[in-house]
This record gives sequence, structure tokens and C-alpha cells, in this order.
Amino acid sequence: MNQRIASYKEKITSFWQTRPGWQKALIICTPIVLILIIGITSFFATKETMVPLYKDLSAQETGKIKEELDAQGVKYELQGNGSTILVPDTQAEGLLVDLAAEGLPETGSIDYSFFSNNASWGMTDNEFDVIKLDALQTELSTLLTNIDGIKSANVLINKPTDPVFVTDEQEEASASIVLNTETGYDFQPDQVEAMYRLVSKTVPNLPEENIVITNQDFEYINMDTAKAGGDAYTNQMGIKQEVEQGIQQRVQQMLAAMVGAENVRVSVTTDIDFDQETRTEELVEPVDEENNEGLPVSVETITETYEGEPTAEGGVAGTGEEEVPNIAAEDETTGDGAYNNVKESVNYEFNKIKKEITESPYSIRDIGIQVAVDSNKNTAAQNGEAQQLTQQEQTQVEESITSILNSIVSTSVDAEVAQTINPENSVSVVFQPFAASQAAQSDDTAGSGIPVWAYIAGGVLLAAVAVLIFMLIRSRRNQEEEEDDLLEKEVTAVPVVVEEIDDTPETESTLKQKQLEKLAQESPEDFAKLLRSWMAED
Repeated sequence: MNQRIASYKEKITSFWQTRPGWQKALIICTPIVLILIIGITSFFATKETMVPLYKDLSAQETGKIKEELDAQGVKYELQGNGSTILVPDTQAEGLLVDLAAEGLPETGSIDYSFFSNNASWGMTDNEFDVIKLDALQTELSTLLTNIDGIKSANVLINKPTDPVFVTDEQEEASASIVLNTETGYDFQPDQVEAMYRLVSKTVPNLPEENIVITNQDFEYINMDTAKAGGDAYTNQMGIKQEVEQGIQQRVQQMLAAMVGAENVRVSVTTDIDFDQETRTEELVEPVDEENNEGLPVSVETITETYEGEPTAEGGVAGTGEEEVPNIAAEDETTGDGAYNNVKESVNYEFNKIKKEITESPYSIRDIGIQVAVDSNKNTAAQNGEAQQLTQQEQTQVEESITSILNSIVSTSVDAEVAQTINPENSVSVVFQPFAASQAAQSDDTAGSGIPVWAYIAGGVLLAAVAVLIFMLIRSRRNQEEEEDDLLEKEVTAVPVVVEEIDDTPETESTLKQKQLEKLAQESPEDFAKLLRSWMAED
């Protein structure tokens, strides 16, 4: 037995000494890595995953639930200043059912289940109405809490009392709602409209205009404002994008025909006036525009004639101390005191025009067009470097593009604003090498710089290295096989002498000799390896 153990020990020692260093490192590191992998996997596999059991709890509710979990011996964690309770995921569902059976968490609110659990014949109508209203408020609060962005909701409904006498007019109900929203959450117009309609359809005879909804900061959430503001902003941004895209496509197509689609990029920005102006104009124009006269509709002529003795001279016209001034008349008079006065009045009718003008709300006040042109030419130089456009070529291209863009700017903006806009300030043309063209040229240069014979030489070199490695491995295997054959021949050549059976007692040396002879006959390979180890020790 000891000899066999020593033999195995020698085999292991021989095997370890003949191994190279990298194999020794691999043999040592492999078990260590396997142990680490098994340990880490076992750790994460057996680790309990904690999931939220309840969220947004009050301090009172958290205390009651914590007391119940301690009584049951359940492991738990608290987060969010005690508002969230985490339990192992394997126990979460069972704990929800058990705590619900215990009446936890106690919200203090009444829902419609109260009527089935507390039905009584002694309940008065007033008590029933109060409980029903409280249950309706609770159910409506639960519905609003399911909307994204709302943590909780407090609902107060004011329902009118039923009239004593039958009347056609029904009093309307009203509702006030305070939402506890998430920080920074902004409701979309459709969400606001959905909340108003949800409340209106839940409470009987409650129109949407009688609903008031605010958040915890008492900011009013108005359906009309949100809808109008959202729709107006959406429409304005859509119109602005359509205008910019339309101008950009036209400019891109035009410049692509000049310098190539891959050599130009266009960006358009606009300033659009969305104000809608409505004005009324009342104009009066003459019928006869040449003479600037209207159409006569009535003529009145008054003629006065007087004849009589001439009046005495009244002295020099002037002003005395107590006299009234004598003013000479402008009428035509004669020496015998006669005069004629003709007065003619003509009423003209003019064209009266009343215009009610509504200006279009979409007018371009300013426009900016930015154009980037590839400064690289499509052809490369003889040395493989990219050719750039000369300064003269860039100037010619810039002048051609600028003249086209100035015309587009002048015809696109509003006529009243076009007089104050300088098209040159609204147009920008830059020359810059494009990344795509540089990459393509670098690829071409790289492809043309390495000759084909270099690839062939590299392939031949790799093949030669592979053949050399294969021959070395094969020669080593052949050498090991030759050594094994030689040892087997030596073992076979050893004469096996069968001694006559005698009655002499067996000694330790004879026992070893018999064991070696038996090993040589039954397992020549093991006997050869044993001889090899002895030769190595010698």
C-alpha cells in the first residue's frame, strides 16, 4: 500500500515538474476561480430581494404596520422617511392579504363597502346621505390617484338638497379638488380635460364649469387655458416647422443642382408673427376722380334784388366815442341804391366705403438661411491629399449662392417688414470640409497607399508561422511516442525467469521482485512510466 502511494506521488511529482509555467498557473487558478464563481452565485441566489409593500404612508399608518410586522417576526426595511415599507418579495403577497384582514393600513375613509358591512334599519336619511357623499368623495379620490403624476387627491363635493316641491329647474352641484402632484410634473391638456370630464360624469348634475382643481401649491389647473394653450402652441410650432422645412427643401434642391447634393447643407430659421389683427376702415372717395368732385344730388339758388333811393352818407367809417362801427357792405350796389345778391348751394354725394379687414395671423417677420458648402473637391491630388477649393472659387460660389438667397429672403418676409430687413444680414455661407468626404478620401488614400504585394507577403508569413508551430508540436509528439516504444521494448526484452517453487520463506526483496514482474506482465505502460521515473531520479 505504501509502495502504491509512493508510486502515485512520484507520478504526480513527475507530471508537475514536466509542466510549463503557464499550465501550472492555469491548474492553480482554475479551482480558485470556480470557487469564487460558485460563492458569488450562491450569495446572490440566496439573497432576499426587498420589494415595496406600501408607499406614501403617514407616520401613524407606518407605526401600526411596523408593530404588526414585528409581532409576526417579518424582516422589513423603511425608506423615504418612513413612508415606504420594504419586505421580502416571497412574503409580499401574503402580507398584503394578512394586513388587509387586520384592517391595515387604516385610511380613515369610507367607501361603498361600508354599506354592505354596516347596513342598519335604524339609519336615518340624513345619516345615509352623509355617508353616501363621503363614500362618493373617497371613490372619486381613488380614481384621480390612478392618474400619472398624482400622489393623492382631496375631493369636496357640494350637492344641492332635493327640493320639497317638484320643479323643472334643478340646482347644480359643485366640486373642489386639491391634487398632491409629483414634483415638476406638468399635466398635458388631454389629461386635464380627462380629469374634468371624469369628475363631471361621476357626480350627478355637475357641469364642468362648476369644478375647481388646484395642486398642493394652490395653482389653478384650468381646462380651457390648458387646452387652448396646448393647442395654440402645438399649432404654432407645427406651422413654424412646415414653413422652415418648405424653404429648406426648396433651397436644398436649388443648391444641389449647382454644387451637388452631397456638397451642401442648408438650415433655415424663421420668426413668424402669429398675432391676428382685425381692423375697420371707413373711406370716402370722390365719384369724379379727375376733378375730385362728387355727384351733385341737390342744388339751391337764392337771388336777392333791391332798388331804392340812395342813402345819405354816414361819414367816415370808424369808431367814435359812443358810436357803432360802420362796416361797408360787400354786396354789389349802384348809385341809386339798388343791389343784387345771388347764393347757390350744391350738395354732392361721395362714395363711402367701409372695410372690415382681418389680417392673416401667419406672417414671416424675419428669416435666416445658413448654408454650409464642402470645401473639399471630389478629386484627390497625386500625393493622395484632399484638394481644397481656392479662394477665387469660394468667392464665386458664395456670390452665386448669396444672390439666390437674398431674393428668397426678400420675397418670403412680410411686405411691410421687408423694407427694414437687410437680406445680407439674414444669409450666411461658410466653407468647411465635410466629415464624410474626409473619411472617404482617407479610405481611398489608405487603400491606394498599401500595395497588393504587402497583403500577399503578410498572408505567406502567417502561413509559414502556422506550419512551423504545427511541425514543432508534431515533432514533440513523435519524440514522446518513440520514448514510450523504447521503454516498452526494454520491458519486453527483460527475461522473466520463473523460479522453481521452493519452500524457502519469502523476503521483502523477493516480494518486490514478484510485484514488478506482475506489473510488467499485466500493465507494461505503467511499468515503463515507473522505469522512466527511476531513470529521471538517477
